Amino acid sequence: MRTDPSPGSLPAREHLPATDAGPPVLDVVIPVYNEEKDLQPCVLRLHDHLERTFPYAFRITIADNASTDTTALVASRLEAELPEVMSFRLEQKGRGRALRTVWSASDAPILAYMDVDLSTDLNALLPLVAPLISGHSDLAIGSRLARSSRVVRGPRREFISRAYNLILRGSLQARFSDAQCGFKAIRRDVAQLLLPLVEDTGWFFDTEMLVLAERAGLRIHEVPVDWVDDPDSTVHIVKTATEDLKGVWRVGKALATGSLPLDRLTRPFGDDPRDREIQDVPKGLARQLVGFCVIGGLSTLFYLLLYTVLRQSGGAQTANALALLVSAVANTAANRRLTFGVRGSRGVVRHQAQGLVVFGIGLALTSGSLVALNAGTSEPAHSTELAVLIAANLAATVLRFLLFRAWVFPDGTVGAPQQSGGPYAPLPQRPVARHTPHHLYDTSQFRAGEAADSTRRDATLRLKPVRPYDTDPGDSR
Repeated sequence: MRTDPSPGSLPAREHLPATDAGPPVLDVVIPVYNEEKDLQPCVLRLHDHLERTFPYAFRITIADNASTDTTALVASRLEAELPEVMSFRLEQKGRGRALRTVWSASDAPILAYMDVDLSTDLNALLPLVAPLISGHSDLAIGSRLARSSRVVRGPRREFISRAYNLILRGSLQARFSDAQCGFKAIRRDVAQLLLPLVEDTGWFFDTEMLVLAERAGLRIHEVPVDWVDDPDSTVHIVKTATEDLKGVWRVGKALATGSLPLDRLTRPFGDDPRDREIQDVPKGLARQLVGFCVIGGLSTLFYLLLYTVLRQSGGAQTANALALLVSAVANTAANRRLTFGVRGSRGVVRHQAQGLVVFGIGLALTSGSLVALNAGTSEPAHSTELAVLIAANLAATVLRFLLFRAWVFPDGTVGAPQQSGGPYAPLPQRPVARHTPHHLYDTSQFRAGEAADSTRRDATLRLKPVRPYDTDPGDSR
């Protein structure tokens, strides 16, 4: 999994200017492998559709994934006949590798791709890219599983598709409905930051890209599509499904360990006054509360176990005080590091001292509950003592969190992120310019031989060079 920091940060989305100057607004990539029969009808049909219905300049890029038949010759002939068609040749297989390479080299602000069989009705293409052009969304996908979609395919593929998406929802908490539909689009500024984080070079590329984008808080637009299954598809379902499950495990592990710098993909708020940052609103409360509850639960189990052991050789008050003291020190150390993100030894003594004050409050609550219990019953059962202590600890836990957050580890003083320097500098809160000047786009045509080394620029981002010669021995397409 790539963990290197992204090369920049995302500005606020803006509507692309309507103009005939500069590069094409849309670049549609068609990844192919040994498609000598279907390539020409597909490109001609797509070209005709775009000429008739698409109001912006466009480009169709054929990405040849190391075909061994005459696909490259067909692509070259189409490039020579149609000025809007470009051909691109890679010497390694992998749909994900082809998309990442061509998208990274393209100068079009909107990047899309579709399968060569054109199973998806092309009438969905303009609704797919319109939210990206307007600045409303960051990515867009066609969905065969939406209620209004019309799909013709066999029960086997239907079952596999729905089962796969259920796995994504259950394991990666994905909320998009269809990860595998070969009909997607992305804004170029988003792609330049997101693609370096995507490791897969094969069929799992789409899923990984969508999961990371969703986890980063980017907006994904879904378009219901009409879709007809291609009975001559060469996709190996079992092998592809196995590789996808391996990818799910890899991405899930990376997300669980926090090894991906997804904060670099966060968008600033828009220009609507209702969306602007509100002062004095606590930040990170949900994450801190979850972490505190998990640590609190483990601390409570540790406390009860320790109390049970100590109670065998001493009185209830002594056992309670010692168990609470030891668990409180461990609880403060764990919350300091994991919940509130304080690293290093600076302030550790003060934090533990303040934690002991919080411990004293908890001791007063739990000890007071034991005094009240003993006053009401001369010989309370051990289970009754535990029940009372659990109730008292719940009340002490709520108070402990509030004191930790407001007094021991207050926001903005301890563990706050650096405000300048380093790979995680804060995101800009407003775009530098209201409109992107046309000259900021590189208007030179990109060729297959240049794609691996060329560097594209815009007002805020710098693209890292793509290395199409990196190989993935496990990717057999």
